Amino acid sequence: MSVVIAVAVPADLRALFFPDGTGVALGGLGELRVAADGAALGSAEGLAALAGPADVLVTSWPCASVTGPVLDAAPRLRLVAHTGASVKPYIGADAFARGVRVTQAGAAMARAVGEQAVALTLALLHRVHRFDFALRSGTPWTEAKVAPPRHELAGSSVGVVGASRTGRAYVELVRALGGVVTVADPFLPAAEADALGVAVADLDTVLRTSRVLALHAPVLPRTRRMIGARELALLPDGALLVNTARSALVDGDALLAELRTGRIDAAIDVYDEQPLPVGHPLRSLPNVLLTPHEAGGTLEARVRGGRLVAEEIARFLAGEPLRHEVVEEQLARLG
Repeated sequence: MSVVIAVAVPADLRALFFPDGTGVALGGLGELRVAADGAALGSAEGLAALAGPADVLVTSWPCASVTGPVLDAAPRLRLVAHTGASVKPYIGADAFARGVRVTQAGAAMARAVGEQAVALTLALLHRVHRFDFALRSGTPWTEAKVAPPRHELAGSSVGVVGASRTGRAYVELVRALGGVVTVADPFLPAAEADALGVAVADLDTVLRTSRVLALHAPVLPRTRRMIGARELALLPDGALLVNTARSALVDGDALLAELRTGRIDAAIDVYDEQPLPVGHPLRSLPNVLLTPHEAGGTLEARVRGGRLVAEEIARFLAGEPLRHEVVEEQLARLG
């Protein structure tokens, strides 16, 4: 019986992950079943219909969770290969209990997210967002030139919360530009910190001593809303917050209140409510730089993601170790 690979990826995303065509990327690995209707993938029934005869299921973020009726409909399923980073919304204990293995393409996006976080950092340091806001809102030229003190990244103290893949990509780029980095991450061993060229400190110390605070932590019970009013108050006057990770790391109401004072500036890519409502107060603040949850969306990252998934499927079918496998015990530490 030939291997069946179900590709639960809408057409627009398939074109990004597999620009040479899904058949070219995956066709040599098995018989393909490709989603005809991306909207149907959001329901368990639609995903089950596609995955029914599959040995391998390739998923993306519009998909329903691979649990319950999907697993019941796909008794041959042995591998879920996710084109995104976080698999927690798509895989549960019941899949692992049935022996389904899981891999994901988060490593493909780390560079893209790291680069955007650096771009946002530089924009905040040079107050690009404030100048842009002033000119676009009709502020007179001489008034538009007025901004809080600007700084270069070289020599700036940069605090990084979370030595994740994206956090490490960010650290590498920041250090290459002369930033002085301190990391808050209880899971970062001293030897790895030394290899990264960073100091390690507790969160409060990082907050008190950082000109720039960049969030790269997963969302866990202990990290949810870890940056609240108390923590924001610890930041120095004029500090800069960059969040390309998850909105749940920050108390949104406390952040909005702090931003309204003008004491700190922020660049935000992730929100509690997505899409961000047109009338949301964040949209009207001159000290905020906003992007619509697109930090990992470069063409290069998408192509890498597709290639990584194809390589993982090939390793799995050849009986070789997976390089990006997620096991059940890791779910508790993944955002």
